[in-house]
Amino acid sequence: MPLDRLYCLTASLAKVTDMSAHDDASANDSPDRDKDPDDLSEEEIDAALEDMETDLDDFDSQLQGILGNKAKMAVIITQLRSARFLAALCSLTDISAICLDSDRGACAILRNRDGDGPEHAAKDLTSSVRGLGVILAVNRADKVETHLWIGGQEGTAYAPPVILSSAPLFVEDLLTGSLSIKDLQDQGTPLEDSDSISQVQAYEIIGENLK
Repeated sequence: MPLDRLYCLTASLAKVTDMSAHDDASANDSPDRDKDPDDLSEEEIDAALEDMETDLDDFDSQLQGILGNKAKMAVIITQLRSARFLAALCSLTDISAICLDSDRGACAILRNRDGDGPEHAAKDLTSSVRGLGVILAVNRADKVETHLWIGGQEGTAYAPPVILSSAPLFVEDLLTGSLSIKDLQDQGTPLEDSDSISQVQAYEIIGENLK
C-alpha cells in the first residue's frame, strides 16, 4: 500500500477509536484533533469507517495482484468487427466485461480477474461460438501471458511481444497499467458494458450483426 494511503488509514482508525494520543503541538494548529471520540456524530463515524473499508479493499486488491492470486488486468482480443456484438456475446455467456472497438478487432476488458476467472471467460466465450478464436492476455504479478483459445480449449502460448505488436495499441497500455478504463472514459472512447445488455437485447444485437 502506498505510504499516503497507509497514513490515511491510520488517521481514520485513530479518529474513531482514539488509538493514539494527541500531539499537543499539532493540536494547536488543528483543534479537531482534540475532539472526544464520544462527541463524533454518526455521519463522521460512518465516513471514517467507509474510508477505512475503501483503503482495506484497495490494499487487499493490490496484495492479491502482487501475489498473483488476482490478475492486474485481463483482456480478450478478438477479430470481431463490433464491440457491441462482443458485449452481447459476453452477456449471453455471463461474462462481465467492458468492450471496445479497434481497427484490428473488438476487445473485452474482463472484470472478474480472481483466480482463473479470465481463463473461464475465454473458455465460455469460445465454447459458445463455434469457430471463434481469441487471444487471452493476462497480467499476473507483473508477468504478462498470452494464449490462444478456441473451442473452449487453451491452445498455443505466444510470447507477449508477438501478440502485442499486432494487437490494438491500447491493449499493451492496459496490461502495463499505464491506461485504465477511467482513462478511456475520460478520452470519450465508446465503451460497451456487457452487464447493461439484457438477454433479449443480446439476441437482437447478434441477429443484426449476422445479417
